[in-house]
Amino acid sequence: MLTSLTLALLALAVHADVQRPDGSQKIALTSRKAPRSYASGLRRRKLSPANLPLTDFFKGTDLQWFGNISVGTPPQELTVVFDTGSFTLEFASTQCGSECSGQVQFDASKSSTYVDGGDEQTLDFGTGVGVDPVTSSNEYELTVRSGTDTVSLAGFTATGVSLSTIVKQSKAFNVDPFSGILGMPPSTDGVFGAFVNQGLPALFGMYLTPKATGNAELTLGGYDSSKFTGDLSYAPTTGGEGGNWVLTSSTLAVNGKTTDTLNSQRDIIFDSGTSNVVFDTQTTEAIYAIISSDIKPYSKESGAYGIACDKVASLPAQIDVTFTTASGKAFNLTIPSSELSVGPFPDDSSTCQTLINSSGDSDDELILGGSVLKHYYSVWDVGNQQIGFASNGV
Repeated sequence: MLTSLTLALLALAVHADVQRPDGSQKIALTSRKAPRSYASGLRRRKLSPANLPLTDFFKGTDLQWFGNISVGTPPQELTVVFDTGSFTLEFASTQCGSECSGQVQFDASKSSTYVDGGDEQTLDFGTGVGVDPVTSSNEYELTVRSGTDTVSLAGFTATGVSLSTIVKQSKAFNVDPFSGILGMPPSTDGVFGAFVNQGLPALFGMYLTPKATGNAELTLGGYDSSKFTGDLSYAPTTGGEGGNWVLTSSTLAVNGKTTDTLNSQRDIIFDSGTSNVVFDTQTTEAIYAIISSDIKPYSKESGAYGIACDKVASLPAQIDVTFTTASGKAFNLTIPSSELSVGPFPDDSSTCQTLINSSGDSDDELILGGSVLKHYYSVWDVGNQQIGFASNGV
């Protein structure tokens, strides 16, 4: 889930101190070395990787994967999406009132460690909770208030964490079953960065599975090799530390075919908080032209496309996105034909929305989200600025 103010908010990140509770369970997971800047800290102390179960928010298709955290003293349990398209931690608060009635709300007055920062700002999100395109700048909008508090997850605890409590939200967020989002950027800031500063290896693994498969999980400080087959293929990020998780693709193919439009280099953001795929109009329509001429723009939702639901099952629609490892070896991430439809439009049950939304003429924010991530185990290596993928068998 991308916000237009991510980079500005990154500059506001506050250093946090971390401790691992005594007696927490160690599990057998794989970790990679942390960046050199953390070497001295790692010699003094080292934290072991840990798993956190995730729940799939399913509404016609897999939308988001979220898990438990606790905030404050005494701890208040909340659920958040672990979002690689965001940098910050924000969640519903009791100040939001009825607008956040669908979410568990944090009560700052009941936390002895909460410190009110006093600043409020409005955040506009470039992608939303579901698969629908964002059609206006304030469609997915939050008003948040700054603060700091203690945050715990997966057996780790960080104190003095910079966070934002939601005091107002647009109605598009009402469908959320979770309280907020926890940003997982390609930098050592925020909650995860606090764990890294204590000695946790600077990477995390994501096993984002379809609802029918279940057992989704986040691994902090390593990856779970039992969740994939074969070797991990790593591609270097091009967004730079402090930017987004961006990989450069050399070409796209649909059902084994490509075109001049598709056979070109493009930078693509990998966003675990986006449910489907977002490309520019030219790329989107070049892909759909190969799949079926019956896929048309949906007039009631700008940027969305659809096709008669009774035609979906018969259409081959395999999309291969090619990336290259640091050693120059090409590999594909494949979106299978089963992902073509993300379900019927709410106002037209006979027309199914297709997985790619158009962002318009701009190619600044091309996004691969859940439609591809749920078919691969992914390793997000902050220390080495790369993302690794291996088949999860789904």
